[in-house]
Formats: sequence, structure tokens, C-alpha cells
Amino acid sequence: MAGMAGTAGTAGSGGAAPGAAGSGGVVDYLCSAFFPDRRAVWDGAIARAGIPLKVRRDGDTGSGAGAGSAADSFAEPAVMVERMDDLGVATLLLPAGDVGTHGRLDPFDFDHVASRWAEVAALVARWPGRFAALAVAAPDRGMAGVRAVRARLAQPWVVGIYTHTHSWDRRFDHADYYPYYALASEFGVAFVMQAGTSGGLLPSECGHPVSVDRPALYFPDTRFVLSHTGWPWVDEAVAMALKFPNVYLGTGAYPPRHWSPSLLSFLRGPGKRKVLFGTNFPTVGHRHALAQLGELALAPEVVRALLGGTARTVFPRLSTAAVEGGSP
Repeated sequence: MAGMAGTAGTAGSGGAAPGAAGSGGVVDYLCSAFFPDRRAVWDGAIARAGIPLKVRRDGDTGSGAGAGSAADSFAEPAVMVERMDDLGVATLLLPAGDVGTHGRLDPFDFDHVASRWAEVAALVARWPGRFAALAVAAPDRGMAGVRAVRARLAQPWVVGIYTHTHSWDRRFDHADYYPYYALASEFGVAFVMQAGTSGGLLPSECGHPVSVDRPALYFPDTRFVLSHTGWPWVDEAVAMALKFPNVYLGTGAYPPRHWSPSLLSFLRGPGKRKVLFGTNFPTVGHRHALAQLGELALAPEVVRALLGGTARTVFPRLSTAAVEGGSP
């Protein structure tokens, strides 16, 4: 099994075209915890909300040699790495955090979808360069939350900050986020936020992409990633990425067949270096998404940027994380 990001540069059958992401391989900027025990969390959340959300379920999720490598669902770590090798996926970025206020009250809260710090540290220690973390922000904790994220950023494999926007019902220009934006600027890491409507029964207005307008002005050194394509306000998200050199779009939670025409026009034109490939696994599987990408007839240079080149610009710590292991 490969242990460095640079060794995963080609894809097997059913994935991206060989070498499509360049010698560094594919980077998925947003992947929820993929361990088999998280299946129950997703199933419980979907059943309770009664929403038409699907997660990847096909295939064996066992831990034996080769088990589940051809699947696209939850998997033990060694099986996921084997799958990544098969598909040419170099690195998965995992939102990581402790169980907070909401998670202690609700067993199906986002806190339980995210990875625990010890889980990511173990992955990084065993497979340097294949996994990295996005520190989950807790805007309800004030400066205590900011200090906690600052401490995590001491680890080189913590490459950015993430907020599950709808958990907090705070727009991107809410004052509670500003200390995190300043922290991202200080440490040179990106801030990733779920933009658009909520996938569950949570308020959606806070996800309007246009509310990144003031933060992008006030923090020109902070790189912002509007995840989930900004749907249904994709045009807003595209407008923000066109306006600001430090605002990017992420495709997490939407497979290529569901990318909107405005996103595709942006990707083929002025935004060819402003869009990041992501899955928000398990709502989209890696094999599933990469197999659809070839249907879009994108230029090779656009595919290279989309699948890894832009991510390595937005998350410059990836080059350091590839050579340094983790500790809790």
C-alpha cells in the first residue's frame, strides 16, 4: 500500500482518467468520517428527518485483504486506502473535532459525522500524506473555541478550518466567525464552509454564498471555499468566486452529473483554477464521482486543476502533511 501522496497518481478502472490530477493524485477537500460505525449515524439522521438523502451503500465493508476495494461505501481504513490507490486518490481531507454542545444532546448531530481527532491522528501516523484534517469551528464557544482550533493548527496535518454552517444558523459574515477567519489568515490555512441549502431540517438562509462578501474583503489573505456548490444559489457562489481572488468553490455533496450549468461554465472558463473536487462522502462516493467526471468533456488542464492542482494551492500545508505523521 502506498504511504505518500505522490505515489497515488494514476487511477484504476471506473475512476478518473490515468494521471488526470497530475503526479500528486486526486485531492478530496471534504470527506466525512468513513468508518463503518458511522453508517448508523447517517441512517438514524436520515430516518428521523424523513429527507430523500442517499448515502453510498454498495459493496463489502470488511477489513480483509481486498475487501471492499471495489466498493464505494463505508470502509475500514486499510480498505479505504486500497480504494484510494485503485482510483488515484492521493489525499482525503476530514473535518475533525470533539463532540460539542449539539452532539452531546443529539446522537445524530454533525459532530458524530465528523472524525474524532484521535481517529485522524492514527490515520496520518500510519499513512502520511493520505489523510489530513480540517479543524471544525465551534462558534458557540467564543474565544475558547478559537484557542482550541489554534492549538490544533500546531499540527502540520491540520490544513484548514471547517464550519457546518447550518448547525449554527449564522451567516458567513456573523461576528462569531471573524476570529476564526483571522486565525486562518495568521496560519495560512483555508476556511471551508457549507454554502447553500441545508441537507437536513435546519435553517438554510445562513448558507447564502453572498454573505462571504464582507469576510472576503476584510480578510484578503484568508482563502474561503464555498462548499456544496452553493446550491440552490450557485450563481451567487460563482459571483463571489469571480469577484474575489481568495474565494473558491467546492463540489462536495454533488456528483458531476448534478453540477449546474453556471458552475460548469465557470469551470470551463474563468474559474478553471477556482473549483475544488470534493465528495462530502458518503453522500457521494469517490468511484461514483470520478466515473462521471469523464462525461463532462473537460479540457485536460481543467481536470488537473479541479482534481488536485487547485487544492494544493488552497491548502499549501498538504506538501508538509505528506511527510509528517500525526499525534493526537
